[in-house]
Amino acid sequence: MTSTPTLDHERVVVRRGERSGLPVIVAIHSTRLGSAVGGCRMWTYSDWREGLADALRLSEAMSFKCAVAGIEHGGGKSVIPLPEGTVLTPELRTAVMRDLGDVVHELGGQYVVGSDVGTSGADMRTVRERTTWAADHDNVAGSEAGDEPMVEPTSLGVYESMRATANHLFGSPELRGLSAAIVGLGNVGGPLARRLAQDGVHLVVTDIDPTRRELAEEIGADWGGPDTLFSPVDIAVPAALGGVLSPETVPRLRCRAVVGPANNQLVDDGVADLIKAHGAVWVPDFIVNAGGVVWGVATQLDGRSVSDAVGQVREIGGRVADVLTRAGETGQTPLTVATEQARARLASAS
Repeated sequence: MTSTPTLDHERVVVRRGERSGLPVIVAIHSTRLGSAVGGCRMWTYSDWREGLADALRLSEAMSFKCAVAGIEHGGGKSVIPLPEGTVLTPELRTAVMRDLGDVVHELGGQYVVGSDVGTSGADMRTVRERTTWAADHDNVAGSEAGDEPMVEPTSLGVYESMRATANHLFGSPELRGLSAAIVGLGNVGGPLARRLAQDGVHLVVTDIDPTRRELAEEIGADWGGPDTLFSPVDIAVPAALGGVLSPETVPRLRCRAVVGPANNQLVDDGVADLIKAHGAVWVPDFIVNAGGVVWGVATQLDGRSVSDAVGQVREIGGRVADVLTRAGETGQTPLTVATEQARARLASAS
């Protein structure tokens, strides 16, 4: 999605928290398909308006993510922009989560909040002190016998996206013998790296946290540096912050495809055309990273079992295959195809 925020949103709330004194921002992009869903990002910004821009971008991307994934919900996002130098004490954290709960509650069910970068399931417990419209990460449906074990759903969606991309490029979904570069070994990149290593993928990985090197050594991956994304590999996997693909960086790519969970990987939508001209395939991030919202809606809002939720996440691979096939047939970029699909579904909703 473009890095320039648009204001075709249904509702945007900017509030100074009564308890915390911190800004609380909620952006609802669309409820045409159903109530908006999206996590709360708590991050340090040099100016609160940067947090507002993030909320606008990410809520729009969430609408597209839900639309392409076939989810009956719209897109929303909440952002708590922490001023530089903020010391987030336990007391301040509790206060701002209660402030967020008040704002969400006032929206009357238009928006259901969950955890995201900088927030956790424990934070959502605090939010639920003030509203029922918050994800309950402590109660996941589907504990009956025979269900699959718990998985990290976003990384599973990335994995299935990589298999679909490999099938498109190389004629087989099997990843064994291929190579991949992963930038970011956090909650998504870490489990993904383990899964790929088990599949026999040759990995080069990196993270800003040097302690993550222990994982690289454990799974037999090479440890890279700041330029890991531009390693000569089959698939590059941005799994950290966005904005990594620009007119300056695209010529440095030495991969056949870019398939990663990081949000807003392109500095603007025109970069998708540059990647295509460079001879690589970029799979839109709002398809690749949809596993988390697919899982959350299935288990927490729809009451589906774990095995059902796993099955829905695995369907992301089929959606990637469809987008890549249509892009190949029409000569469009996968971004154009996926965006048209999302807009068409939103337009047809009552």
